[in-house]
Amino acid sequence: MENSRITDHFLASARLKVEAVYSLEAPISDAIRVMSAALAKGAKILSCGNGGSAADSQHFSAELVGRFERERSPLPAVALTTDTSILTAICNDYGNREIFSKQVQALGRNGDILLVFSTSGNSENIVAAVEEAHQQDMTIVALTGKGGGQLAAKLGPLDVQICVPRSRTAYIQEVHLTTLHCLCDGIDSMLFGSESDHDHDS
Repeated sequence: MENSRITDHFLASARLKVEAVYSLEAPISDAIRVMSAALAKGAKILSCGNGGSAADSQHFSAELVGRFERERSPLPAVALTTDTSILTAICNDYGNREIFSKQVQALGRNGDILLVFSTSGNSENIVAAVEEAHQQDMTIVALTGKGGGQLAAKLGPLDVQICVPRSRTAYIQEVHLTTLHCLCDGIDSMLFGSESDHDHDS
């Protein structure tokens, strides 16, 4: 029983990635282009999410500030999920809805990117962050699922949504992780050139 459940999960996840690439390749490419252009102009990428999506936002920032798969200059990225004093102060004084939007207001500038992770698209603090980012003339890259939820309706014509065509949270998060790696690889390639001798497992 346990072995079959493990096998089922691996196979379902693999099938989803194979199916999803055809609908997600174009928006992922658009996101790479938008992010790379912003970084090339000296802008930064702010990111946020809740729960597992908070971990994704931190993962992304770590790959940019440190490195992904090559040695190169650090890139400016800030995860808005990491400072417990800021998060708890804002939550205590204003409520959970404002924990990211206040930080976007403080740190975001015209030309910056806000990268948001929300499997449902309905997290009110993510929606509020997107609204504030638009006030700062920032571009949004949104990784969602389940049709995009309320977040999809908040996105403008210059924003990019990468919406996983599934409703199960675990599978959405697994595709978000692969997408995150695609973004990091694409940004490195656009800003620093492709590596012909790069070691990819086949």
